[in-house]
Amino acid sequence: MLERMEDFFSSRIDGYDEHMLRDIEGASEFYPYTASLLPPEPGTRILDLGAGTGLELEYYYGQGGCASITCIDMCPEMLEALALKFPGKDIKTVCASYLGIPLGEDRYDAAVSVESLHHFTEEEKLSLYRKLHASLKRDGQFILTDYFASSASEESALAEQYLKLRQQQGIEEGVICHFDTPFTVYHETSVLLEAGFSSVEILRSWAATYTLRAVK
Repeated sequence: MLERMEDFFSSRIDGYDEHMLRDIEGASEFYPYTASLLPPEPGTRILDLGAGTGLELEYYYGQGGCASITCIDMCPEMLEALALKFPGKDIKTVCASYLGIPLGEDRYDAAVSVESLHHFTEEEKLSLYRKLHASLKRDGQFILTDYFASSASEESALAEQYLKLRQQQGIEEGVICHFDTPFTVYHETSVLLEAGFSSVEILRSWAATYTLRAVK
């Protein structure tokens, strides 16, 4: 049975960090690597989409990062855990779907998302990436580390399965459920470019997880 996104993560808060670092191949490397790509300087601003419990931020602060960070996530329990980890840090938490809220314009020096965006359609991502592009300052960067499909056929099969499950369970349009529908890395790149980013670069990969850098 499909679960609402926030319910899925709320019920799995205990042991979540351990699961992510233990069970996702390359996680012990891609979290610190992603953090290393973010601007460390005081006075810079970072947007974190699907921040969860802030695993990437543990490495960011451990590497001396001092930016002001806005963390968006649908699950209040995740954001509560994040806030408890980083007392005294310049963090703003927003409990909402990043698909449905404004992100502002020319506000952030960088944005980041780790293992969060592999649940959405092309239409949803294109809309989000256009908002994200507008929210970044000139030459701002979006660092995306996520799980990607190995082929177009795998991508299509998962998308069709998800649609079938939604129809079978009578889930209303607009309800966000947890189900993996990753794009291929090439499809993701094309959507980012269509949204207005001037360049998209594949930086590194670990099994099915890749890190991309999109520049405004």
